[in-house]
Amino acid sequence: MSTPKKQLQHHVFFWLTNPDLEADRQELIKGLRTLAAIPSIRQLHIGVLASTEKRDVVDTSWDVSELMFFDDEAGQKIYQDHPIHQAFVKNYSHLWKKVIVYDSLDV
Repeated sequence: MSTPKKQLQHHVFFWLTNPDLEADRQELIKGLRTLAAIPSIRQLHIGVLASTEKRDVVDTSWDVSELMFFDDEAGQKIYQDHPIHQAFVKNYSHLWKKVIVYDSLDV
């Protein structure tokens, strides 16, 4: 019996160059939605800051996030190299000043 592959989560946080421009936030969200067409992405969630209680352990410095789920690390590699992802970076990277990525595997 083979060992099941562990699902990979790819969580990306974006800090906008112009965080006060709602048009830029919406443009980035529009660009993130194009990524859903990449077949190896099993789920895609796009988010903005929630209005939850502000506490020392909560980072509220970012503007937009994406959370993707892949079957495994191979699926995430397909996404990284996919022309739709490459076009997203080329066409939308002018909107952000900083990006941080957290990749994790199921335990």
